[in-house]
Amino acid sequence: MHQGIPTGVHILCEVGDRVLLMRRSGTGFFDGLYSLPGGHVEAGEAIVEAAARELMEETGLRVAMCDLELIGVVHRKSDTNRIDFFVRARTWLGEPAIREPDKCDGLEWFGRSALPDALVPYVRAALDQPRIPWIMENGWAIAVSEGDLSVN
Repeated sequence: MHQGIPTGVHILCEVGDRVLLMRRSGTGFFDGLYSLPGGHVEAGEAIVEAAARELMEETGLRVAMCDLELIGVVHRKSDTNRIDFFVRARTWLGEPAIREPDKCDGLEWFGRSALPDALVPYVRAALDQPRIPWIMENGWAIAVSEGDLSVN
């Protein structure tokens, strides 16, 4: 039987030049580092469905699936081979709050020019992408030049 690749989704919420970041805690995965809200895409779930669900579960923010925009994809080597989709929430309802204190001990808005040093490395690389949409390989031993991957 062929095992699928674990798939994640990260949600970018911006107000002006500020980005909403959560500090991971108690998960055993990048604990103590900031990241975007997000999580795993469940079986039978579309990327935008997972993004809306995860944003609500983690922050209490409600977003309509039509207000989510795909901005990039990371194929990364971690504990396993993983695919992470990054989406931008164009609008949302509510005020962000920590809704899963067993997984998060901080929730803050950071200016793009003042992101915390303690930021998950592949999330920092994703936030640094100069154009949208983008595709990035991360953590592999091979070098990939900018011209090797393209998005149509």
